[in-house]
Order: sequence, then structure tokens, then C-alpha cells
Amino acid sequence: MPAPATQAPPVSFEDTAVAFAAKSDADLRKTYALFAAMNSPATVKAGGSLMKTALRWHIPGVKFLVKHSIFSQFCGGETIEECKPVIEELGRYNIGTILDYSVEGEGNDRSFDRTRDELLATIELAHRSKHIPFSVFKVTGVADSAVLEKKQAGKPLTPAEQASYERAHARIDAICGLAHRHGVRVFIDAEESWFQDTIDALTYEMMAKYNRESAIVWNTYQLYRHDRLEALQQAHDTAKAEGYYLGGKLVRGAYMEKESRIAAQRGYTNPINTTKAATDQLYDDALRYCVDHLDRISLCAGTHNEASSLLLTKLMQARRIAPADPRVWFAQLYGMSDNLTYNLAHAGYNTAKYVPYGPVAAVMPYLLRRADENTAIAGQSSREFLLIQKEIARRRMSV
Repeated sequence: MPAPATQAPPVSFEDTAVAFAAKSDADLRKTYALFAAMNSPATVKAGGSLMKTALRWHIPGVKFLVKHSIFSQFCGGETIEECKPVIEELGRYNIGTILDYSVEGEGNDRSFDRTRDELLATIELAHRSKHIPFSVFKVTGVADSAVLEKKQAGKPLTPAEQASYERAHARIDAICGLAHRHGVRVFIDAEESWFQDTIDALTYEMMAKYNRESAIVWNTYQLYRHDRLEALQQAHDTAKAEGYYLGGKLVRGAYMEKESRIAAQRGYTNPINTTKAATDQLYDDALRYCVDHLDRISLCAGTHNEASSLLLTKLMQARRIAPADPRVWFAQLYGMSDNLTYNLAHAGYNTAKYVPYGPVAAVMPYLLRRADENTAIAGQSSREFLLIQKEIARRRMSV
């Protein structure tokens, strides 16, 4: 049942005292040094290449340096066990953890089974922990992407491919089934458009099976695609007609350059919005749609965009939806946008961090993407860097 409506305190994403409350002065200086380095595109490019090479060749000391710098900023640990202190630390500030196994598989059944077992372990831990509101996985972590793509294209599968697909289906059902038995919500991440329809079909099948009482299985909608609001609306209509609940995680998207390149190569219309403004508008329209249909939809705003986050708080206030209503969540990546996460949690909103984990070398692609996102753009310092500077200055003044 929805929580009783209460008036939420105002949220300011400029309040760095709240945003960095969990960091000691030493922690903040360490973070400042890291973001200062990432503020240089040349440093990020050269350093990333050197780190990958050094880790590949097992050069002594490199793993230690990486693990205690960029890895500790953006990842929870190498194993679930190593993530537990991070889970507890976030929990002290009423922030949930979404454990994200960020190891790219080898594309074979042994790898897919290993990933399935890891995901089942995250669900077991979520069942035992009040600080883990969701689990998450990518279908390509447990399924052959080539088979998913061929199925979407409507091409007949060979007997071996059909067997591969059925094994993938069984893995997904095992994950969602355990989540349902334990009452743990699970995000299924969005991926590339040329097999996203196959992922959607699998996800909606799981929803119809396991979302009869509440939203356990959640789909992800990348709103930089111009057709995703329509897809969300159609999914809602189907869920309503068939009597199950829809879980929707809204993101802007993660494959823009790749999507555009493949569309040009294959000669079909680019699925990506032509402007960022169009994506922003579509994202905010999707927020409005979900809030207007909370009787059937549960919503997670997975965004680092301050305007969209503030809009959702205002939509909730206007409709007298309590900040702690279990149908509405906010989520950001660990190590980024603490000004959103901590201030939203401080105001009583349901908030969580995606916390990636896995062996240092295996998560290097993820780490380099985070570093690239935080480099200076057009001569301007990154938002993260400026906020850290502001908090250091504030602490100096308050001494």
C-alpha cells in the first residue's frame, strides 16, 4: 500500500554539507585529487591506456594503486563480501545499495552459469539485508547476444541456437523466480536496440508470471530512443489488461555512439533522438506518465540529471505522494552525483546507489567510462569537481 502523504522538506542539490557528510576531510582530499586528475582529458586517456596494459601484464603494485584510487571511488569491492562495508555505510544515510556485478562474460555457457549464480547470491543477500532494495542484471550476462539478435530479426534458430536460447530463458527464470520467492525487486537492464525487443519480450513474460502481487521484475527504458515512451505506454496498457504490475526504470541511455554507428552501417533510421533537448523532454514526459499511473506502475528514476530529479520531487508533492512511497525510487551510480543521492535521502525519498563490483581488471572498461564522463568539457570543470571544491572551501570557512 502507498505510504501516507506527508509534506517533504525542500531539496537543494547545492547542499554539499549533506552531499559529502559521509566523507572525512582525508576522504574528501583523496576524492578531490582523483577528480582533479580526471578533469584532464589527456591524463584520463593516457592513464587509462597505461592502467589496462599494466593490469594485463600483472605489473607489481599497479592493482593496489588502481584498487585504492579510481576503483574504490566507483566500485564497492571485488566480491560481494568486500562490498558489505559500503552497503552498511550507505545504509547509515538511508541510501540503498544495488549490487551490480560488472564483469563482462566470456560468451559461453560456463560464463553464463557463473554470472547466474553470482546474481542469485546478490538476491540472497538482498533478502537478508534491509539496505539492498534491488538486484540487477543484463540479459547478455546470461544469454548469447547473437542468438538474441537473430531471434529479434525473426530468423529461424538452429537446433543449437534454440537450445542456447532455452538455457538462457531458464537462467532468467531462475533469477526472477528466486527474486519473487524472496520479495526482492530485480532490474533487467536495457541494452542495444538490435536485440532489445527480445529482452523486452523476456522481461514482460517474467512480469506476467511474477508481478501479480507487486512489481518484482522491472524493465529499463532508455529515453534517448525516440520510441521508448510509446513502448512504456504500451507495456502499461498490457500490464493493466493482463492483471500484473509494471516496474519501470527510466534512464537516458548508454549506447548512443554505438547505436548511431550501427544504424548508419546497416542503413536503418537512427533510433536515437536528434537532440539532447528532445531526450530531456521525453525523459520528463515519461516521469509524468509514470506518476500519473502509479496504480499500476512502480518507478525508478535512474538519472544524474538534477532538473529531472527535481521535477520528480515536485510531481510527487503536487499529487501528495509521500517521499517514502514504495512505488517511487531515485538511483545514481556509486561515486557520482552524491549531491543528488544524499540530499534526496536526507529529505526522505527512496534513494539507492548502483554499486558495481568484480575483479579490478575485469571492471576496467566500466572504470574508464566513469573517468571519461568526469573529464573537463569545453574548458569547464566537471560538476563533481566543482562540488568537491565547494565543500572543501565550506569546511575551511567553518573551522
